Amino acid sequence: MLAGKTIVITGVASGIAHRCAELASEMGANVIGIDVVKPEKTIGTFIQGDLSTQAGVSAILDALPENIDALCNVAGVSGIAGANITLAINFFGLKNLSEGAALKMRPGGSIINVASMAGFGWRDNTERASAIARIDGFPDIDKVIKDFDIPNQLGYPISKEILLVWNKIASQQKQFKDKGIRINAVSPGPVETPILAQFRQVLGEEKASKDINRVGRAGTPDDIAPVILFLCSDAAKWVNGNNISTDGGLEAAETVEKLNL
Repeated sequence: MLAGKTIVITGVASGIAHRCAELASEMGANVIGIDVVKPEKTIGTFIQGDLSTQAGVSAILDALPENIDALCNVAGVSGIAGANITLAINFFGLKNLSEGAALKMRPGGSIINVASMAGFGWRDNTERASAIARIDGFPDIDKVIKDFDIPNQLGYPISKEILLVWNKIASQQKQFKDKGIRINAVSPGPVETPILAQFRQVLGEEKASKDINRVGRAGTPDDIAPVILFLCSDAAKWVNGNNISTDGGLEAAETVEKLNL
């Protein structure tokens, strides 16, 4: 399904992104991987880059070729280092990279944002999430944190709430729609990746264990990567502005409980 496509994948050194790169390459894609650290095994072309600053994003964009078919925004941090770096990488770096990459993307391209079940509360926080999602450029993030009263320990779930709201907003924005670029999200639940232990610290051991127990097991990169790559493919050419919960049924469980269905 991906033969001949050029697919850019962030966070490629490990976890879900690394598995995406492996599968995409096996399916015939030309892979361009991006990460702040060099992977042990390079798949396709590798660009070392930092999403946490405007300068870092600009350097990545300068290194990207023309005629990209898809951008998979998989890179992210757990929130353990605080709200500033978490918002920088999980949202503002992602957003600025997407806007810049769109200029180098073929018409009919695809952007896939890896969100999280941790962003489930976006519907309860739409005013805050929408206001932050509409901030142009790479702002003073400490000021954003202060202006919107973001607790340091909640940087991760709030970053994913903002991302899920932006995912819908961006799918309707002229800069993407004029080129027919589709924008979708994938929201995993707990996944066995190198930073799962950090998520347990950030979200709480009780919450993490409860979520895993509700669906029977933690996910794996093999559970998530095929869904991301489906959204890269022409098979998903009529899918836009959506979020696919790839979580073993965790969102359904949360919804049934919250709405007393």
